[in-house]
Amino acid sequence: MYKNICKNFEPKRDNLLLILHEIQDSHPQQYITKNAMKYVAEYLKISIAQVKGVISFYTMFSTTPRGKYLIRVCNSTACFIKGSDNVLEILNNILDLEKESITEDNLFSLETCSCLGVCGNAPVMMINKEVYGNLNEKKIKKIISDLKRGNK
Repeated sequence: MYKNICKNFEPKRDNLLLILHEIQDSHPQQYITKNAMKYVAEYLKISIAQVKGVISFYTMFSTTPRGKYLIRVCNSTACFIKGSDNVLEILNNILDLEKESITEDNLFSLETCSCLGVCGNAPVMMINKEVYGNLNEKKIKKIISDLKRGNK
């Protein structure tokens, strides 16, 4: 898998972020394995420490398995003032899921992030690549219910 992804990019360090995104997005549990890190380091002719350094610096990368649906709750100032802590509490109650963890069925993971760039719709969360704003308990319950049923 890593070989097929890497061959789409020139073996230049400048392509590291793009390669890591592709590898993470292609993994069913949305994370980067140690084997992937090693392969990328060899392909780009850089140290594995450099690869790990980039992965640990950027919060969008993970080295631990995630659920099918990755929930990111914005905790920027605007979202915090509008109730992002309440959004986290609601999600925890619905999914029995603490921040930085995964549900037993591997369906959901929960993370916080610094900003999703849609402050006018605060509080907001992003599930995979879909952004949801102006959140309240009713809306969150419907979103999660739809995802559990396989609806988007």
